[in-house]
Amino acid sequence: MGYGSEQPTGETSHGVYRTTPARTGKMLVIMFGIIIVGGAIFFSMWDYWICCPAPVVAMMAGEDGPTESAVFTGDILSQDLSFIESSDFRTLAFNALPGESGNNPSIQMSVGDKVVFNVDNAGRSFHSFGVTANDEGFSGVVPGSDIGTASNPLKPGEGGTSEFIAGEEGIFYYICTVPGHREQGMVGQIIVGDVSAPVMEPKVVEEVMEPKVVEEVMELESTPVEFSGVISLPMGSGAPGCDDTNECYIPFNTSVSEGEEITWSNDDTAPHTVTSGPPGSPDAIFDSGMLMAGDTFSVTLDDSGEYPYYCMVHPWMTGIISVN
Repeated sequence: MGYGSEQPTGETSHGVYRTTPARTGKMLVIMFGIIIVGGAIFFSMWDYWICCPAPVVAMMAGEDGPTESAVFTGDILSQDLSFIESSDFRTLAFNALPGESGNNPSIQMSVGDKVVFNVDNAGRSFHSFGVTANDEGFSGVVPGSDIGTASNPLKPGEGGTSEFIAGEEGIFYYICTVPGHREQGMVGQIIVGDVSAPVMEPKVVEEVMEPKVVEEVMELESTPVEFSGVISLPMGSGAPGCDDTNECYIPFNTSVSEGEEITWSNDDTAPHTVTSGPPGSPDAIFDSGMLMAGDTFSVTLDDSGEYPYYCMVHPWMTGIISVN
């Protein structure tokens, strides 16, 4: 209706609300800003989201975890633990190797007691720590008992402190939560209350070898294979044995040209690294950091020569890049 016109009798006035293109643009900018900031916060906390399954997911997967928080009502115990490895990296343990005094010490406590763990990575590999009621695997870690995760582990020389409160009688286990390390010997018992603990057979160190020089570890007499696009970290390489046939990285010895991009793909379910240097002695030429399942890593080498590399999580995994 124009100015001064009269509203017809019996008709209701309905206002029409409009905005300008400039205001619409500002609104869209604000919405996109909220999305970007929210995404940045989400991905910056990625290790938190993936560190352990949600309780409902764990229940569906059959993982036994604590159903409620334990209450501290008793004594405080303290336990120092050091991650250690045999010289061939095949046997892992806490404090001492199997057969030596102090190997994987058992902890006796009562319901309501608290044990404080002072953990030190005294080895040359990556490790992480936690307490679980599960008698195998690395799931069901009690919240608050964990130090590091498989995707963000303790590097050599690093350490941390955590605690575990015994909420009920039973057998618990402190372990390295990096997949495969418990099976190699990094596990000890926590006995809560007057219960019978199963006898843990210590992992036998079949052969504790002196550290090999890189030529022996890498078997440099193998013929380099021309690079075909991707070097695979194959399924199962997180367990010892692939080194017997040089199949921890496939191909094991790869020939590339100067300046050619080299890509590795983690086709295993366990986390790995691609770290230049001989096992236990990184030389900082290249390092992938932690590669989770499905991740890739690429590097370009501009100088000719042979570049040995290995996995810091599983140091028996070795390979060579031959740059021509």
